[in-house]
Amino acid sequence: MATMPMETPTHPPLALSFFIYLYLFAGDITQKGYEKKRSKLIRAYVPHAGGNLGPMSHRAPLGPPSAARFHRRRTSGTRDERYRSDVHTEAVQAVLARHVERKVAVPMPSKRRSLVVQTSMDAYTPPDSSSGSEEEAGPGDDMSGMEHWMSRPSQLGPAHLGSTSSSSSSTQSGGSGNAGRLADSLAHMHISHLAHTHLAHLGQSHHQQSHLSQSHHGKTSLFRSPLSFISGAFAGVPVSSRVSAKIQQLVNTLKQPRRPPLREFFVDDFDELLEVQQPDPNQPRPEGAEMMPVRGEPLGVVTNWPPSLEAALQRWGTISPKAPCLTSLDTAGKPLYVLTYGKLWSRSIKLAYNILHKLGSKQEPMVRPGDRVALVFPNNDPVAFMVAFYGCLLAEVVPVPIEVPLSRKDAGSQQIGFLLGSCGVTVALTSDACHKGLPKSATGEIPQFKGWPKLLWFVTESKHLSKPPRDWFPHIKDANNDTAYIEYKTCKDGSVLGVTVTRIALLTHCQALTQSCSYTEAETIVNVLDFKKDVGLWHGILTSVMNMMHVISVPYSLMKAHILTHTHTHLSLISVACVKSRDMHWALVAHKDQKDINLSSLRMLLVADGSNPWSISSCDAFLNVFQTKGLRTEVICPCASSPEALTVAIRSCVRGSPLFPPGRGVLSMQGLSYGVVRVDTEERLSVLTVQDVGTVTPGGLVCVVKPEGVPQLCQTDEIGELCVCSIATGTSYYGLTGMTKNTFEVYPVSSSGGLISEYAFVRTGLLGFIGPGGLVFITGKMDGLIMVSGRRHNADDIVATALAVEPMKFVYRGRIAVFSVTVLRDERIVVVAEQRPDSTEEDSFQWMSRVLQAIDSIHGVGVFCLALVPANTLPKTPLGGIHLSEIKQLYLEGGLHPCNVLMCPHTCVTNLPKPRQKQPEIGPASVMVGNLVSGKRIAQASGRDLGQTDDNDQFLFLSEVLQWRAQTTPDHILYTLLSSRGAVSSSLTCLQLHKRAERVAALLMERGGLQEGDHVALVYPPGIDLIAAFYGCLYAGCVPITVRPPHPQNISTTLPTVKMIVEVSHSACVMTTAVICKLLRSKEAMATVDIRNWPPVLDTDDLPKKKPPALYKPTNPDGLAYLDFSVSTTGMLAGVQMSHNAVAAFCRSVKLQCELYPSREVAICLDPYCGLGFVLWCLCSVYSGHQSILIPPVELESNPALWLLAVSQLRVRDTFCSYSVMELCTKGLGLQTEALKARGLDLSRVRACVVVAEERPRMALTHSFSKLFKDLGLHPRSVSTAFGCRVNLAICLQGTSGPDPTTVYVDMRALRHDRVRLVERGSPHSLPLMESGKILPGVRIIIANPETKGPLGDSHLGEIWVHSAHNGSGYYSGYGEEVLQSDHFNSRLSFGDTQTVWARTGYLGFLRRTELTDANGERHDALFVVGALEEAMELRGMRYHPIDIETSVIRAHKSIVECAVFPWTNLLVVVVELEGSEQEALDLVPMVTKAVLEEHYLIVGVVVVTDIGVIPINSRGEKQRMHLRDGFLQDQLDPIYVAYNM
Repeated sequence: MATMPMETPTHPPLALSFFIYLYLFAGDITQKGYEKKRSKLIRAYVPHAGGNLGPMSHRAPLGPPSAARFHRRRTSGTRDERYRSDVHTEAVQAVLARHVERKVAVPMPSKRRSLVVQTSMDAYTPPDSSSGSEEEAGPGDDMSGMEHWMSRPSQLGPAHLGSTSSSSSSTQSGGSGNAGRLADSLAHMHISHLAHTHLAHLGQSHHQQSHLSQSHHGKTSLFRSPLSFISGAFAGVPVSSRVSAKIQQLVNTLKQPRRPPLREFFVDDFDELLEVQQPDPNQPRPEGAEMMPVRGEPLGVVTNWPPSLEAALQRWGTISPKAPCLTSLDTAGKPLYVLTYGKLWSRSIKLAYNILHKLGSKQEPMVRPGDRVALVFPNNDPVAFMVAFYGCLLAEVVPVPIEVPLSRKDAGSQQIGFLLGSCGVTVALTSDACHKGLPKSATGEIPQFKGWPKLLWFVTESKHLSKPPRDWFPHIKDANNDTAYIEYKTCKDGSVLGVTVTRIALLTHCQALTQSCSYTEAETIVNVLDFKKDVGLWHGILTSVMNMMHVISVPYSLMKAHILTHTHTHLSLISVACVKSRDMHWALVAHKDQKDINLSSLRMLLVADGSNPWSISSCDAFLNVFQTKGLRTEVICPCASSPEALTVAIRSCVRGSPLFPPGRGVLSMQGLSYGVVRVDTEERLSVLTVQDVGTVTPGGLVCVVKPEGVPQLCQTDEIGELCVCSIATGTSYYGLTGMTKNTFEVYPVSSSGGLISEYAFVRTGLLGFIGPGGLVFITGKMDGLIMVSGRRHNADDIVATALAVEPMKFVYRGRIAVFSVTVLRDERIVVVAEQRPDSTEEDSFQWMSRVLQAIDSIHGVGVFCLALVPANTLPKTPLGGIHLSEIKQLYLEGGLHPCNVLMCPHTCVTNLPKPRQKQPEIGPASVMVGNLVSGKRIAQASGRDLGQTDDNDQFLFLSEVLQWRAQTTPDHILYTLLSSRGAVSSSLTCLQLHKRAERVAALLMERGGLQEGDHVALVYPPGIDLIAAFYGCLYAGCVPITVRPPHPQNISTTLPTVKMIVEVSHSACVMTTAVICKLLRSKEAMATVDIRNWPPVLDTDDLPKKKPPALYKPTNPDGLAYLDFSVSTTGMLAGVQMSHNAVAAFCRSVKLQCELYPSREVAICLDPYCGLGFVLWCLCSVYSGHQSILIPPVELESNPALWLLAVSQLRVRDTFCSYSVMELCTKGLGLQTEALKARGLDLSRVRACVVVAEERPRMALTHSFSKLFKDLGLHPRSVSTAFGCRVNLAICLQGTSGPDPTTVYVDMRALRHDRVRLVERGSPHSLPLMESGKILPGVRIIIANPETKGPLGDSHLGEIWVHSAHNGSGYYSGYGEEVLQSDHFNSRLSFGDTQTVWARTGYLGFLRRTELTDANGERHDALFVVGALEEAMELRGMRYHPIDIETSVIRAHKSIVECAVFPWTNLLVVVVELEGSEQEALDLVPMVTKAVLEEHYLIVGVVVVTDIGVIPINSRGEKQRMHLRDGFLQDQLDPIYVAYNM
């Protein structure tokens, strides 16, 4: 890949060169594809013959045409009017501009093509927003009409909070054109590294910014060609490896300084302590005096106010029956129905009578006064709801208004059901249309919704009701303390509570609103809000009736399509409108279509969500656009309310002029995060502009208390929770006395500890402060509060920042969720948004990166996870908004199915333990006292002695034993080979084996012409031929090497290993079968390796008939018997030399441990190519004389039950297998145990089932196997493990006698520090370890320090050293690497017993003396293997074993079936195999990252999601992690998804 010359006259700007980088490296790409992409992108920058074009004059089209069309349609208004304030957008753009010239880029995740979200807009249904409370403009909405006011400063007066209001006004000159160009340039901006700091002072960041150097002329002098830029980022990495390049880039990114260094906090390097966030000494603190409670104006008593709301209805229903009460509109905006006061009165009486007398029987009515009744009405039927509500009030039953359940699985519907159940609701009132629309079962009945009580559905239309008798009349009392209604409230965690409001509170609240809003009789009010709860209910259903007002109810679906279509014809009549910020947004979108609007009659525009900090932008925008239509500044009246405290504050206006001038403040975001009010004067990047919500409602007393702990009054410049003391509030959470006490019975105290009032206050859930003049300012809600490292952040503010990056370009406004999850004992921020279907991968990734920068810089907090999900997939509330707690639950369960994920654990996890510093070891002089080390017994143990007892023990050589057996017991069967069907395919007696071995020897001497000591490679499938060939080699005096044959379906990867072993072992010839001979000469084989360089290949299917002239008589017991070649899990090929002495000692040891005699039968299901598997398959039967039943593991693939059926039918007592065989049986036969029982499978005779392995015992697998086959007679104690390694093929083997294997639980954190700390089962961080079997006879073990080679004490972790007659003699390399050999096979302790020669196993473990006794009466020493030294990973100064991390990862998500981890340049790479659809792939990234952080205090650098079967596993069932690493770095895995965590 050639780099463009530096002298090229035109260079693309650096921002674009980064975009080129992203584009080039997105997805999987070949070299050819890379060149093609590159030339296409940089064509515009190469000088043309026709003249030198400017750098930006021709831009290659980026992204698909559909995206281009879409952006053309939206050029005029890409800003978000609901969340946007000019200040905030400018601040975000300024922050991003800071990062333009950073050089380190973020590696983009790799995604398989099938996983890329389709770019066609037609492929998606746009989010259903017909009734969405948090929705936004659809793709076709034109918002250009707002441009003329966007470009000029706000017309509002100075802020009430000081002289800093200028920073809150829009100062963007040049109109929308500039905004568009700014957005355009940002789209190709250089993405900075994301490892920012927490800003101690927002404005002074601790990290160093690597700005490009500037020349004297002000021009940037470091522009490079795109390819030199790319190659510069990957210094020292081969360009062909895209993965390596991305990892190198990630490493470079993470090298950037990101936080001040952590303080020293270790008590002892044994305990890993998470850093506790220390308070910043420079953090702002409140300095004001203690606040005084603020009282609203007195509630004036008007003589003609009714004594209750029912009395008001009676008055207007009888005095003015024709007066309009409620007008509902149809979907076209035409009046659908006008409900008069007379009709409301008569219908309510009729319904009240029916509720009390027509449900149930006369003796047993279903509903009595005081009972709770559900009101289930859709949002487009306010008339039926109003009748039902007043019918309940007249019947003195308690209405519980809820949303209509659309399906049985509505988000949050179950919680509503719990509320109904706890309220004892048995009857649900509904309308005819709604009843017909509810989901029905096959019989036509309404099914019981999940979590709901059994309900009787009662339709309230008059035609279904009986007429009350003439003498029946409802009893109308004065307002009292009985419950009037219950309003539901959804909490942060998704639970639903019922707030009870008494009749006196209801009436007092209506009086307070009447006084605040100056309501008069017959006024007309437009209500766009939900009339079932909150402000919509209080103004549009309750207070309106008290004052005989006329309400025009506008359904939300109409707002978006036909805003003001109906109402503008009656504008001269309308004096009050109740709206939310989103409604003002729709008005702005549609106002161009309305030419003749006049809003001069509007005296009050009540903004229900005026307490949201970002509502100020909608208010300003609405005012700016409609001032020309007669709208006056003082008309906009934001209010603050909560379900518990009802209306807390409202900006009142007395008929045309406000009582107090409106106030606003520009507050420092950093100050707010510490709960302090700081008016900002200079730092514009991180400010929040807030407006007041007026004064306290009449008759109320408000104070601000600390949000946590004792409700102590705040200082005047401190943010706290507002509490209200008033008659007009809720009184309790229904049925929850504890929570009621905490919320509705709060007694605030002053700093001196005294109560400020004898009356209880109610917590509002609103955060804010009281400004000058008693104005109330709200900065957020308790429910939206996120506490990160001791600082408070508001979810809504973070949403606003995210949307200000590029409003509405990539994500749907209103479909974005911000919440926190607890990871590593601190809250972490998660942002989830719905991605627009026309966004490209590169666009989305760029947007995500910039969102992270903006949030980091403006809020001074890192985002843990940013996820984009496909359009219309987030759970919705019944009103169409997003259901936050359900989204959070999906995230925690790994069920979000995102299409893009960016994790940033490096940025935001700052409380990890300090990396460990190695402690100097204790010197030998101070610790050796006899057999004690540091006061502990030296960790050493040995098996019993090898005695010379049997006849065959007189022979030193295995070939002599076979000849002796052929003479003494010629017809005794030694070997039986089973086919895949379980039938005997062949067998060998002692004499048959002797004869075949003789003929093999003759073949070697005659045809092969081999000499004594020559090496012979035996390439055979598992079977009898291999055994005969092995003994034939011994008879000929040759040294056999068993080699696994190449796989016919996978020659290209398996044949090179065969060739390597043949070459490294210096084999003089290769012996094999005719079939494999043919395979070696096939075209596929020739294409893989050059067969002509091989030694001669001998086919043993055609053996000579005659015997060799004389059998070889070995004389030197220390001479080489065979070479044991194997590939380790780290990918190293090693051949171990086994002498005749070692072979004889080995066989004797196994014979004694397993009590093997000629009468025994042993079933072996192992690969016969190396280690203990080979010894059991080929050697032990000849030595001990027992019959070996050979079951090739490959046959289990077609018949998983083969091994166990053979064990059962042949009544075998001892059997050996590998972990892969055990796993195959556990997975393959898990559901077949009953069928196997029926086939007569009986494992009750099995005395020992031994798993042969070179690793820590896999307890989970052995326990699963034992549990699964327990019903078939398998005794759990019979399942055990063996342990061997390269230097000694079998150190431990459970055997038939001796105590059961013991299990201990150790602290995993201590293991990382090379310590053993025993803990109780179930303790946090406990790791179960099972003993690896009993130490074999003739074997001695000691635990030594791998660095100092000193002996260690009992229960101390160290390297296992072994001394035994069957140790290997050394590695056979053929290249004379003697140093390696002497270290591994001939090591001595540095002090203590320095004479004994030990072999180093390379495995960490510990010995522990148990309470059990051995067969010889001694206390039993148990050996626990922890893991291989060469596989252990040194990360952050600690030693991690891959299996521990892998176990945590597999538990993290149900779709992860296998996992492997490996380090790469100090990064932890996790590869997971996904079982399930590819759409679930991205769910795994947050789950894996969190699991490893929580359990191991490690940050995962790269998460690779692959298909099943990608992780290579050897014949012993061990993961080949280094092969996997090489495959990953060379781009050979074809991953579904690769995530680079920042």
